[in-house]
Amino acid sequence: MKGEPKALLRIDDRDNFVTRIVRTFNQAGIDDVVVVVGHEGIRVGDAVRGSGLSPKLITNPAYETGQFSSLLAGLDAVERPDLDAVMLALVDAPLFSASTVRALVQRFEETHASVVRAVRGDEHGHPVLIARRLFNAIRRTDPGQGAKPVVRGNASAEGDVPVEDRGAFIDIDTPEDYAALLDEAGRITV
Repeated sequence: MKGEPKALLRIDDRDNFVTRIVRTFNQAGIDDVVVVVGHEGIRVGDAVRGSGLSPKLITNPAYETGQFSSLLAGLDAVERPDLDAVMLALVDAPLFSASTVRALVQRFEETHASVVRAVRGDEHGHPVLIARRLFNAIRRTDPGQGAKPVVRGNASAEGDVPVEDRGAFIDIDTPEDYAALLDEAGRITV
């Protein structure tokens, strides 16, 4: 993204990618939010703290090995006996809504499905709720594959939540995607 970390890309006058995600979780009633930082971690942390939001910031010293190492660092940071699940949000998919987050939590509370995710037809979106019982499987998976095989292998109809949230299906990987996001962000509310 032309030298700027995705986490710090602006969405609007108030939020960049990472603060939008934290704010959306907070608006959905989730206050126990962890942000795993790596590349430009100090700048990302400063931006989060400057936003008035207060997630727990975790540094992934192995961030250069890839995104999967950040997931593992996050799991290690949050795992405790009373934790039933985590909701995983990737920084390049910041436009999902608070209503989608609430719908995923509700589905998990109703079904205790191993994986709960937003769906639209054959598409699955963001964020993804992962039950604690899958944490060890994720830790043992091939780092080159990441969590995808575990998530896909444990997805089920009972955990799929149909949503009308366009933002749950927007992923930003290129400068062209980012330009489209700026256009889309003006039409999506959390």
